[in-house]
Amino acid sequence: MGNLLVEAEKEMRKKRIPNFRVGDVVDVHIKIKEGDKERIQIFNGIVIARKGGVINETFTVRRIVQGEGVERIFPIHSPLVVNVVVKKRGKVKRAKLYYLRGRTGKSTRVREQLGAIPGAESIIPEEPKSEQTKISVAAKPQEETKTN
Repeated sequence: MGNLLVEAEKEMRKKRIPNFRVGDVVDVHIKIKEGDKERIQIFNGIVIARKGGVINETFTVRRIVQGEGVERIFPIHSPLVVNVVVKKRGKVKRAKLYYLRGRTGKSTRVREQLGAIPGAESIIPEEPKSEQTKISVAAKPQEETKTN
């Protein structure tokens, strides 16, 4: 019986889990059904919590809309969550950022972690380096200065 449950969970799990942490500013792409139409809506905010494990893992995203705090909890393996795109990496020392609920304005900011976001594509492609394209720069001769 337990083996059957493990097999069912394996089928429902996503193959590629997005790489994000608590404190990151993310765009969550969600599938929305309206009648017979389907569209993708983006929920932008800061990840304040991740909890659970394996198939039950969830994350909470918080954002401010017209002065009110809005939080949504998303299951990572849900088929309605199409993609999670990391916009900024946050540098935090806590696993849960529930203290942001009581703050407003500039005090809700989280320090940004500098460096490249893993998994994000580089905008400017790097030029291939080869030894044939090296340009040798001749040293400029020193100009003589006149002394009066």
